[in-house]
Formats: sequence, C-alpha cells, structure tokens
Amino acid sequence: MELKYVAYEKKERVAVITLNRPEKLNALNRDVLTDLRKALEEAEKDPEVRVVIITGTGKSFCAGADITEFTKGVADVRGFIELGREVFEFIENMSKPVIAAVNGYALGGGFELALSCDFVIAASSAAFGSTEINLGIVPGWGATQKLVFMAGLAKAREIVMLGEVFSAEEALKHGIVHRVVQPEKLMDEAMALAVKLCQKSPTALAIAKAVLSRSARSILAPGLELERSMFYVAVSSEEAKEGISAFLEKRKPKWQS
Repeated sequence: MELKYVAYEKKERVAVITLNRPEKLNALNRDVLTDLRKALEEAEKDPEVRVVIITGTGKSFCAGADITEFTKGVADVRGFIELGREVFEFIENMSKPVIAAVNGYALGGGFELALSCDFVIAASSAAFGSTEINLGIVPGWGATQKLVFMAGLAKAREIVMLGEVFSAEEALKHGIVHRVVQPEKLMDEAMALAVKLCQKSPTALAIAKAVLSRSARSILAPGLELERSMFYVAVSSEEAKEGISAFLEKRKPKWQS
C-alpha cells in the first residue's frame, strides 16, 4: 500500500492512521482523502486489526478542507465534497471502532472528521470549530446535523453560526469529545481505550457499532442530504467567492451588504 499523505502503522491489534501533511496543518485535499480511504480500507480488511486510531502529525489534527479545492470548477468541487462524504461514511460504517486522537486544531472538515469517529480523545491543547461560515460557506460533511444530535440545537447554532474556535474542555462539556488529557498522554490514552475495546468480542462490537450508527443515521439522514445540497448553494455564491479569496489573501472579507 503506497501512501504519501497518511502514515499507517499496526501496533498489535490496533491500526494507527496519521494524517501527514504538517506543512498545511494536515488540511484535507483530494490526495489526503484518497490516502485516508486507502488506509481505512486496509484496516477494515485486515483480520488482525480490531480498532483504528486516527490522529495528525505536528500541531494539528486536521485544520479542515484545503480551501484551494473550492477555487476549482463546480464539477471538481462536487467531486471533492462527495469524496469526503464517502470517506467519512466509510468510517461510520466500518465494522471496527474508530478513535480520533485530536492533538491540535480540528476545524471545519477536520472537526467533521472527528465527529465521524466513534470515540474522540482530545489533548487539553486541542481546539475545535465549525469555521466554514467565516468563508461564506457552511459545513458539507455532517456537522450541522451531528452537532444538533450530540450537543443540542442551541449549542449547534452557536458553533455553526458564529464559527468560533473553542477549547477541548468546552467540547467535553457539550458531549462532543469523550475525554480530555494532557498532550503528552494523548496517544497513551487513545491506545489504552483501544486495548479495552480489543478485549471485547469483535462480533459484538461490530454489531453494537452497526446498530448505534443505524439508529443515528435514521434520524440524521434527511438533514444530512439537505446539508449537502445547501452546501452547493452556499459554495456557488458570490459571498463564498469573496470569503475564500479573503482567506487565501489573508484579509477580512467584504460582504455585499
């Protein structure tokens, strides 16, 4: 398996998948998503792997989608969004538990990556945020629906509509992460949880995950479809063009009204 932007390591019965694009804070572009999918598929088909951990190299778990992907043509943007959707749904549908070990920034699409995992362990220095609105767009990989389900409508409105970055402790308070630990203990804590999961019946774990995921998806499915369609409306707007240009030019956006 040839990977450029993701590292894959087996530690006994645990597959550790590390996003490895530190110069871009592990931002997700088409190549990163493709490598991530390959690594996840490898873990899923390997009978020796019982649990998966996803983390990031450097000071970021994943800073979000690579904004340059949104400067391309409509077909390319749609293909990128659909690829991300497929990868995140693959995580949700895997027969094996997936743990996000969030070591730094988990923003935008990176936040949605964490939300797709079964467990989220965060370093106390981690930072979360659904920051898309600051670019004149909205989440397209599930945040609007999952946050309502996990944190409640009032908190979801605050997170999505303000687009502010918040701490790991705040995420813990609202049920978005499961545990917060000191940064130097992050991977040890994630591995300890993985070991506990490895001690359970793999068949029972797979069934439990499938049933829980099916229950959540039966509630979220209509909203997820609406979110995806509304993302395309937002990303095609003039305000999105201004917001994305402003981000790339490192200036404040100038909205039309």
